[in-house]
Amino acid sequence: MEQQPSILKEIRPHGTKSFPCAIYRTHSAGKGAFVKHHWHEEVELLYFSGGQFRLEINMESFPVQSECFYFINPGELHSVISETADSYWEDAVVFSPDILSFDSYDHAQIHLIHPIQKGRLLFPRYITPEHAAFLPIRNAFMDITRAFGQMASEASPIKDSSLVTDDLTSQLYIKSSLLYILATLSEHRLFTPTEKNLDKRVESIKTALTYIKDNYREKIYLSDLAEQTNLNEQYFCRLFKKAIGHSPMEYINEYRIKQTRRLLEETNLSVTEICLECGYNNLGNFLREFRKYTGTTPLQYRKNAEKVKIK
Repeated sequence: MEQQPSILKEIRPHGTKSFPCAIYRTHSAGKGAFVKHHWHEEVELLYFSGGQFRLEINMESFPVQSECFYFINPGELHSVISETADSYWEDAVVFSPDILSFDSYDHAQIHLIHPIQKGRLLFPRYITPEHAAFLPIRNAFMDITRAFGQMASEASPIKDSSLVTDDLTSQLYIKSSLLYILATLSEHRLFTPTEKNLDKRVESIKTALTYIKDNYREKIYLSDLAEQTNLNEQYFCRLFKKAIGHSPMEYINEYRIKQTRRLLEETNLSVTEICLECGYNNLGNFLREFRKYTGTTPLQYRKNAEKVKIK
């Protein structure tokens, strides 16, 4: 069944409507996935100052064991997994190439920015300190973080913090730094033409994830997911487990619990109402699953969340 491209995008907005660019800092508090599988139509520039991570991009695995930059091209399915129990940060700038566009069609617009906008040029996968482009890109990245404003310090970490700006001067500094990064990549011939053939496996996983997000309130059978991807159930399960690291049913339960946590934090709905809203038809089963993933009860989770808000 053909999927509409628009519903395959991450719903979360990056930046503001007039300036689609934002910077994120994500805190790794221990081993495991701390940036879940997702995709979006913006470019993402990830910076790791250290630590031990594993990036999964379009079903390929990339180890991170030292300072480096990674680029995520539009539409690429990706996640970040921490490989150590120590605490580290991952910073990311997510931006639409449209903010770098020129009204006048100069050489840069025609041969670099427009092809990036149209998906005909790909960013390099990663840049390490040994490469001549690393230092100028790092300096430009730091200029971007300063333009957005100081991120939360490591002395008082805030998980999943993000910053946007509508300040004219800040936007000019950010745009000029992003253009400088593009110029550096171009100088070192690090852009590559896009290959036309899509990885059908990745598109199948994206289709399944989209179906889960759209239908988690209802009963979802394995056959439903396999039908969406035009695959047999056995092959689909193997593919999903390889790509996501969990079985389809495990992922569905984890996603439903994520939604229940959001409703407990943001609404006054009763536990029973939330149970039904998130696809659980049996309260006892819901309570067991909630404790499995959070280590507590829904009511206690809500109380703890309220205490954090008060602070």
